[in-house]
Amino acid sequence: MSHFLLITMSHSVTGNKIYNEIQGIIGTDAGDRGMKSLIVPGDLELAGKTLGTLRSPSHVVVLSGFPCCVNESPPTETDGPPGTFSIARTASALGHDVTVITDDCNADVFAAALNGLALPENCGKITLETFPSVFSREDEERFTKFADLCDLLISCERAGPGKDGKCYTMRGIDMNERCLIAPLHRLVEEAKCQMISIGDGGNELGMGKVIDNIENNPKIINGSKIGCVVAADYLIAASVSNWGGYALSAAAAFARVEEIDSNGKSESIKKWIERCLPTEGDETSLLDRCVTAGCRDGVSGKMERTVDGMPLETSLACLRDIRNAVLSAACSKTKN
Repeated sequence: MSHFLLITMSHSVTGNKIYNEIQGIIGTDAGDRGMKSLIVPGDLELAGKTLGTLRSPSHVVVLSGFPCCVNESPPTETDGPPGTFSIARTASALGHDVTVITDDCNADVFAAALNGLALPENCGKITLETFPSVFSREDEERFTKFADLCDLLISCERAGPGKDGKCYTMRGIDMNERCLIAPLHRLVEEAKCQMISIGDGGNELGMGKVIDNIENNPKIINGSKIGCVVAADYLIAASVSNWGGYALSAAAAFARVEEIDSNGKSESIKKWIERCLPTEGDETSLLDRCVTAGCRDGVSGKMERTVDGMPLETSLACLRDIRNAVLSAACSKTKN
């Protein structure tokens, strides 16, 4: 057997192990909501390779926004912005321009997240666009522009339409009725590119890929009503959607190094993890900015440093575990 083939096989085995390990970290069902049935084996790896090997420069569009705190202004929850801007940072670090798109009602929180976002040197541009629930002619033109520009579509904790075309909270509240939801799901068809989606409850954009599992999951109340019917090409299910964003960032960094290595060159995984993945300090600062702008925990409804009812430290521990898992795998590969 040739030396090159042995190296290739070694990379493949290491890669499969690390992608599976990352999925294991984010897929513990920490909130006990039945999310394990939403996991699609192998999709995290495929998603990471899709982003990590995307030709540069490209234009990446990231959709987010789940205005589930419907009686508040803004109605934005703390799950979504951190994961979204981790992905945006990663895509820009890989050399792409990024447009984050959300609803008008989420504008203040997402602007606060972007303002002060920690970015590495020599990266692409990140911009924020928001849309109303009903488009004007100018909005239609703007929307069409982004559909035409988009080379890869990613959604992270983005409300997705159910069978009746409406977007619901986990409690079954119709967010369209409150005029909170812009029809951003139209990009799935109009952008004509692959889509990666991240979610944790079954009502997020992209979850149509596992709609049968959503409807038959006893822990997802009203699954047949709230389940999103729009399917992603690659679906990342996580206990918390922000964690799925961190996972995609790490998987894309690892995939970039694998691609470089396969071309006979060598790059440090530590270098790419540092470029692509936010630090714990970055995430603490980002969440503080979001809460100051009015962001609330989607479970407790309180303006506080928590996500889906869990303290910030739980999310920071997940970020830490993902980082350590990839770096440990890299050390193991180097020794071998």
